[in-house]
Amino acid sequence: MCGLAGFVRFGEPAEQTKALLASMGEAMLHRGPDAGGLWWDDQMALVHRRLSILDLSTAGSQPMHSPCGRYVMVFNGEIYNFQTLRDELIAAGEAFVSHTDSEVLLRLYMLHGPACLQQLNGMFAIAIWDTQQQKLFLARDRLGKKPLYLYQDGNDFAFGSELKALMPLPFFKRELNPQALQDFFFYQYVPDPKSIFKYARKLKPGHYLEWQQGQISEHCYWDLSFASTSAASEEELSHQLRELLDDAVKIRMISDVPLGAFLSGGVDSSAVVASMAKQSSQPVTTCAIGFDSKKFDEVQYAKQIAQQFGTDHHEFTVRANVTDSFLSISRYFDEPFADPSFVPTYFVAELARKQVTVALAGDGGDENFAGYSKYALDQTEQQLRQKLPAWLRQAAKPLAALAAKLPGTPARKAHTLLRTLSLNPGQGFFLTNAFFNPLLWPQLIKPELARELAGYDSATVTTDAYQAADTEDHLGRVLYTDFKTYLPGDILVKVDRMTMANSLEARAPLLDYRLVEFAATVPSRLKLHGRDKKYLLKQSQQGILSHDILYRKKMGFSVPLAEWLCRELKPIGDALLLAKAPGLAQFFVLPKVQQLWQQHQAGDHRYTQELWTFLVFEAWWQHYMEPAQSAPVSAEQRLGGSAA
Repeated sequence: MCGLAGFVRFGEPAEQTKALLASMGEAMLHRGPDAGGLWWDDQMALVHRRLSILDLSTAGSQPMHSPCGRYVMVFNGEIYNFQTLRDELIAAGEAFVSHTDSEVLLRLYMLHGPACLQQLNGMFAIAIWDTQQQKLFLARDRLGKKPLYLYQDGNDFAFGSELKALMPLPFFKRELNPQALQDFFFYQYVPDPKSIFKYARKLKPGHYLEWQQGQISEHCYWDLSFASTSAASEEELSHQLRELLDDAVKIRMISDVPLGAFLSGGVDSSAVVASMAKQSSQPVTTCAIGFDSKKFDEVQYAKQIAQQFGTDHHEFTVRANVTDSFLSISRYFDEPFADPSFVPTYFVAELARKQVTVALAGDGGDENFAGYSKYALDQTEQQLRQKLPAWLRQAAKPLAALAAKLPGTPARKAHTLLRTLSLNPGQGFFLTNAFFNPLLWPQLIKPELARELAGYDSATVTTDAYQAADTEDHLGRVLYTDFKTYLPGDILVKVDRMTMANSLEARAPLLDYRLVEFAATVPSRLKLHGRDKKYLLKQSQQGILSHDILYRKKMGFSVPLAEWLCRELKPIGDALLLAKAPGLAQFFVLPKVQQLWQQHQAGDHRYTQELWTFLVFEAWWQHYMEPAQSAPVSAEQRLGGSAA
């Protein structure tokens, strides 16, 4: 696992190029503390940071050059099937000087160009510079496990694993994208391909890009299809799933450094650990995180799995660490990110790094097999939507408005349900899963931001993905939507940043693209079976995992957020929200935000998610935006507009 970055040179002297590359590499040192390299020619400059996983010798150093000297590559990720590909290349007459997947990847590109992506099973961000054609090739893995940011403004072009690696560039403008700003508050993350900055974006998962003399062409090389539904029996599908998972685990256990697993005691991570234990001659190293609050603590279930499979188990309890670490942890996200589970994810990664350099995780089980509670809720809403006549669904609107004015969680849920019934399925799915009350939003934003956002609706992120799915099956559309939005924008960002913050590599067998493609063919009734979520995955683990592990209520990586805002995080919240709050003050009516904070402290927890998102945004702003300002800037100027 590594970090990469680069830029098209803009006529600066060689010494400035070297200094810029060094600063860019330093900004992502945590991604690759083992080694670093710089390279440039008259047009392109590249930098790489290496976390050594395979072939620990210097033969795997990057930037890596092709034997002919024509191609120069920087690469972040792992190609899990590289040994098979390497053997095929050797049989075809190719020779290698290292045992790295990087060298295999570069050789494949030399032979096949962008078509080589179809042969890769892995997680990756790739940059290859063709010195002969003066062409840059950038690519991102199918599901977006590894990040790749792009910056383009006129002739200025740069790319990197993290935005902070691009910020040292003199042409990098920290102007906010107003639509991305709104998206963040509704989703808790900035959805692909946007970034929080106007001139920066993300290369979409499953895409590659070619840059040549200022001209850019972008191509999709993979998409997930739900068009075909398997006719195989439940027993056959269960057997296929076990085989796919075992192979996905097997190829992810290849490592020249210590390897272990995250273990929550849930079905996904437990299934991964069970497969690892079956295929390992040594006890598997497992790591789990707990909380003081019993409502959120899963340690006992993780311990149960650890005992069953004889793992070398390690635990850590999150207590006052939140107060001490919130600000420093959140800074690893270059753009605002408010999924609160990033806190325990950081701590479990920190714990794991003390034992191993690579950790397998259970990510992907929920998206593949409908494991989140929101899917069951959405299914209920969709069934009601189909049964109720249109006039009755429209009549629910005034009742929804009434419920919105009442306090308490039941009233808020009633408001959401009544309102979603009047919407189409895609809009309903957005509203069910929005983290910001849409009725509260226009009351809090300033007129300047409202003008910038005129005509824009963050729901389109969800509805566009929902409509793009190649199936008429509602659950299939919903799962496709999460594969295009929530998975790459939230889950994979969280895991990448928090593991890389600890120089730890995370691998997700349940996101092996072969398993993902297989799951897309599984009938929806075998994913969400009545109210039973992840039905087929659970069936595949019968006789391997105990009944109480398979069928206990899902907790996930939830955190006691309302309690944190009243206790552990109250001092930070008071300092960030009750003072000048320069970031929020530019875009929001600050006294109203402060009023919500005071209401929360008095026991009204209706707006816990909104307040948490405000807190995260202000912390991000003060770290990433305030130091860059040398003079007061209006909200419209900061958003890239002009003052009226």
